[in-house]
Amino acid sequence: MKFTKKTALFILIAFFAFAGSHAALAASNAEVQFVQKLESVLSKGSLEDALALFDTMPANLQEDVDLNSLHASLLLSAGKTGDAEKIAVNLLTKDPKNIDVLLLNAMIAKQKRNNVKKQQYLKQILAIQPYNPDANIELGNEQAVKRNYRNARDYYLKAIKGDPNNIEALFGHGKMSYYLQRDDDSKKSFNKILSLDPNNAPAWSYLAKFESESRHFKKAVEYVSKAIEIDPTNSDYYFDLGNFNREAGKYSEAEKAWTKATQLDPDYFLGYAYLAGVYDEQNKFDLAYENYKKVIQKNPNYYYAYESIGMLAWHSGNYPESRQAFEAAYNANPNNTSYALMIAACLQKEKKVQDCKKFTEKAMKPLDRNSFEYLSLRLIHDMTGESTLTLKIQNEESKKKKGKYLYYLALYWALKGNDSLAQKYYSEVTEIKGADFFEFRLAEWEQMAK
Repeated sequence: MKFTKKTALFILIAFFAFAGSHAALAASNAEVQFVQKLESVLSKGSLEDALALFDTMPANLQEDVDLNSLHASLLLSAGKTGDAEKIAVNLLTKDPKNIDVLLLNAMIAKQKRNNVKKQQYLKQILAIQPYNPDANIELGNEQAVKRNYRNARDYYLKAIKGDPNNIEALFGHGKMSYYLQRDDDSKKSFNKILSLDPNNAPAWSYLAKFESESRHFKKAVEYVSKAIEIDPTNSDYYFDLGNFNREAGKYSEAEKAWTKATQLDPDYFLGYAYLAGVYDEQNKFDLAYENYKKVIQKNPNYYYAYESIGMLAWHSGNYPESRQAFEAAYNANPNNTSYALMIAACLQKEKKVQDCKKFTEKAMKPLDRNSFEYLSLRLIHDMTGESTLTLKIQNEESKKKKGKYLYYLALYWALKGNDSLAQKYYSEVTEIKGADFFEFRLAEWEQMAK
């Protein structure tokens, strides 16, 4: 049971209904005046003032289950778990099958991280009321955190059976169905939410994802823009807006959206990564470089940014910085020999031949001597003896592997000053279709420079 102002007011309305049915309890009585004052304070959202009022609660109300449940809920919301528990346990002793009291105790157990007790209370609730929305939602949320999406969905479905208009249950079901790729079920839940609450921003955002996945980018942008209009401080919606515009080829709109995301959440690295990528794609190298640097400032463990910085620094001829970036990437992912090869190439460019030899000797040590990785490093180390690698590349069937090591063969010739052979091999690299290795782009740049 999650405490909200709405929950509190509902309890008070229930109390008024009870009071109204008893002629003996007139509107002027202290009891009703207390409840009216409490309702007023809660309407203004003053939690501490509401708690203070309970010190003045009339004696006739001190055994009231609804008001005591409200008191405990408010204490729980204020972080006063021990005080809340005392009241809740006392209520449970008097009325062990009261659903609201059981839920209250379950939420207190959750706050205390006592999962055993929480499960005990939830099971008692479901034994009495199998489709209780609150209990099933709590169990669904628990399963969702564990990524047991199917189990979570089933709990949300039970909650919906208990309350077909429960927005939290509908949202949980829609989200789990989305993860399970049950698109029709998911859309049905999100549309139901919007029929109940047209200003539900998360529902609009998920419908936008569906439109994007169907490549209906105009509709996706329209839906996520509605989410933004409702909740303009949620950076996730701007991330999505940027992605949808980027997929639609509207780069400037994507840049605006991701820039806004970084303004809303300046310490989150992903916005800078997206901006760097879209600038990089448009050959706005200075802006891309600037944002990749911000990525590693915010998240030094994101080694893909080091890879990109290394590439851009190489492209601009800044070999010391390129080497440092590839060293950082290599430290994070020592199994990626491409990084070791680029470090070696940078050292050669810097005329640090002995440093290059020391580095490549260490990098080659654990490698199979017949592997592409070893032979490529050996070539940069010796700066001679290319025939073995050349033959191995010619006999390789994998286009990806062939293209990657053709690049290093081309680089070897470039380091030796043979531009003609270097360009021949760079050209063979760029002829490969669907290449997804970063060396492909380096080869493209080398060709464009000639």
